[in-house]
Amino acid sequence: MTTPTTLQQTLQYQYAIACQLCDYHLTDLTEDEYHWRPAPPGLHIAEHSGVWQPDWPTSEGYDIGPPSSAWLMWHMTYWWSMVLDHTFGQASLQREDIPASGSFAEAKSRLLDLRNQWEGAVHKLSPEAWLDTARTRWPFADRSFADLAAWLNVELMKNASELGYSRFLYGSQANYKSHN
Repeated sequence: MTTPTTLQQTLQYQYAIACQLCDYHLTDLTEDEYHWRPAPPGLHIAEHSGVWQPDWPTSEGYDIGPPSSAWLMWHMTYWWSMVLDHTFGQASLQREDIPASGSFAEAKSRLLDLRNQWEGAVHKLSPEAWLDTARTRWPFADRSFADLAAWLNVELMKNASELGYSRFLYGSQANYKSHN
């Protein structure tokens, strides 16, 4: 039988694995790679009047092209900021309130800060709080905190995997150019 404690432990174990994959793909990422676009169409970030802003997809179709590492790191910052604000904060944050980072170092620092905030907030929850629905307001409502934590784990793993795929494309392109 699954108890609140074992559910919490399982989700935290899954989260730790997702963090390891993310950390692996962030290791040694360079500024050039951060700003590299895998294809002309695709989600990226751009500076407008001194503020780095992300593209926002108009669809979920494959024809929009692959995202850059910079956009992926913004996307992670976006959903993690939204979850923290809507779960443990004022629930007032909007997508437009979350700028992109112009540098990899800044983006990585933001992600580590969000990770630390999440871990600190989650650590304070009782096992029973994981079954409660009161905190779950974004990206869905009326679900348990455990469901929200499971969603966050999947989103983190998905974005970490996409970051890794972008790194494979970047690495193979650089290798291909040096051999031709």
